[in-house]
Amino acid sequence: MPKTRRPAPAKVRQAVVNQWRAHVGYAAALSAEQLAEPSKLTGWDVKTLVGHVAFTVHTVLARAAEPVAGEQAEVYDWMTATPTASAQVDAGTRELVADGVVLADEVAGAEEVMARYGDEDLIAMRFGPMRFDDFLVSRIVEATVHADDLERSTGIEFPHDREALAITVRQLADAMAAKVPGNSVELRVPPFAAVQCVPGPRHTRGTPPNVVEMAPRTWIRLAAGRMTWDQAMAEALVSASGQRADLKEFLPLMG
Repeated sequence: MPKTRRPAPAKVRQAVVNQWRAHVGYAAALSAEQLAEPSKLTGWDVKTLVGHVAFTVHTVLARAAEPVAGEQAEVYDWMTATPTASAQVDAGTRELVADGVVLADEVAGAEEVMARYGDEDLIAMRFGPMRFDDFLVSRIVEATVHADDLERSTGIEFPHDREALAITVRQLADAMAAKVPGNSVELRVPPFAAVQCVPGPRHTRGTPPNVVEMAPRTWIRLAAGRMTWDQAMAEALVSASGQRADLKEFLPLMG
């Protein structure tokens, strides 16, 4: 089973809380007019997008109330299976928004749940039980991807927690290495990640013959399906050198 790296539990817990709280402050500063504007996610206005962030936090409370059963899942399993649950996620998000969900309340509730779980404890998840630490990593990826969605939708910069951003970039880079294992391409997302992927001749020393490099936000958008490879190349957001340095057929990693 493919695995992504596991950050230190203390860093995970602090990063997820920091990123959630940044979402609370960001949402509170949006006007009614801004919340009513269409978001960059088809079919959702900005208010619904904020509601979806609340939904991803609410899952901590919801999953803690469910029995743990089935084969244990990894972050990679969750990440690559997210498109299969899109209809359920949309319905759940809209239901919470209709019920008047308050993001700050969901964050407070999730923090209370966190205090009851050890890092190695298992929690129920749609794709199989996960270590609580891994589950929180999935919440960090959600919070970071949707922070970028909000930033793109409103034009207002999101104050990402640096560790949350770093964890997200590394998890997505590791997912690429797990999905397309190999040593012929080096994917670089400075300052957070560098992995080798794609089958082919193994690189041993010196400058790799195939190198792909980009900024963290570009990598997040490509991996999460918010931008296509062709768009990123046309806008000169990706530096790609070598015959195998075209990752288009392997993206996105999640949707």
